[in-house]
Amino acid sequence: VQLVESGGGLVQPGGSLRLSCAASGFTFSSYGMRWYRQAPGKERELVAGISNGGGRINYADSVKGRFTISRDNAKNTVYLQMNSLKPEDTAVYYCNAIVYANYYWGQGTQVTVSS
Repeated sequence: VQLVESGGGLVQPGGSLRLSCAASGFTFSSYGMRWYRQAPGKERELVAGISNGGGRINYADSVKGRFTISRDNAKNTVYLQMNSLKPEDTAVYYCNAIVYANYYWGQGTQVTVSS
């Protein structure tokens, strides 16, 4: 299993970014996917999750109405569209898959929200 995130960067408050996670090594369309984030000195937290077919989605309260998770099973990719970004969204964002009860993580992509 390999997960490769991209799309992070530096953005001003109120700005937008779209993260991508390219997956390989497993049957992507059979598994739910998640985005987590970890800010300095804090525990890793779940940001959003999406079921294998995309029909079930959940968000952390802190990002509801601002972030949108989606997936393209033809491209083996999951996305996180982040709008109205706030300084408290600054963190390393990780893609996650649970395959055969094993947790797999990407290398993470840094998102920094600052003026």
